[in-house]
Amino acid sequence: MVSRAATEYRYEKLTWPEINEAIEMQKVCIVPCGAVEQHGEHLPLDVDLVCPTRVARGVGEQIPDKVLVLPIVAYGYTGHVMDFPGTINTHYETFIRQVLDVTKSLTYHGFKKIILLNGHGSNMPNLDLVARRTNLETDGECILIAWWHLLATDKDFLPNWREGTYPGSCSHACELETSMYLYLEEESVRKDKIKNNISSLNDGNPYIWGDLLAKGPAALTSWTSSYSKMGVIGEPELASKEKGEKVYHEAVKHLRGLVDFFRDRPLDQRQRHQAKSTTMPIPWGQRDLQD
Repeated sequence: MVSRAATEYRYEKLTWPEINEAIEMQKVCIVPCGAVEQHGEHLPLDVDLVCPTRVARGVGEQIPDKVLVLPIVAYGYTGHVMDFPGTINTHYETFIRQVLDVTKSLTYHGFKKIILLNGHGSNMPNLDLVARRTNLETDGECILIAWWHLLATDKDFLPNWREGTYPGSCSHACELETSMYLYLEEESVRKDKIKNNISSLNDGNPYIWGDLLAKGPAALTSWTSSYSKMGVIGEPELASKEKGEKVYHEAVKHLRGLVDFFRDRPLDQRQRHQAKSTTMPIPWGQRDLQD
């Protein structure tokens, strides 16, 4: 009889003895991270929850013997979007601590490979710190990737997929996110409200410009309402369900590839180069070699 741990990819559906089996199977844990925030007049508040969760589950359905998908960390760092009703902000320190608590719990139990799959752009710098601290403060390894960055793995995909202005058409509630949501939950899209808006920051200057897939050399992240009246940054009028299907399958394919690569990759081994033994632990919380 096949073990339930080998066929179930949903972390929360396992029992504690089955978790022990999953650890022995060296399963990679995928932690989707998102946000509840406005996405213009045409998309619901859950875009950043639906997209990473469905990509992660798509991989889980294909290789349940290699991955566990955790429930999404639903509330992210969205303070700059609070001019739009419905947005829920988590203080960045609270957010970092919450996700770090998750990764440390996983490594404590015995999982050594963790992927943070992000669905909200402004989570990225905070999740980068979570991944770094997990790698320095535990004996596990943690990788961070946004689901849309998976689309850049094949250099030919986006140039053949994208129709909109670069940069700008794929930024927020845009050609990309709207296409993805049309494929995943078309019935929830208010199609009569879809309207383009390229951010005023993308005015052709060589310094400050933004897109989900690239950014200018300088960053200016301020109140979203200051450069987007309706909360849209991009060209959602170019979105389609067919485009979303292509994006979904491309993201799932490359997340699966990342899982296979990461799972089989040996853990990095730290080496200390001080000439003499240190007389105290590293004082800012890192895991010491003697631990």
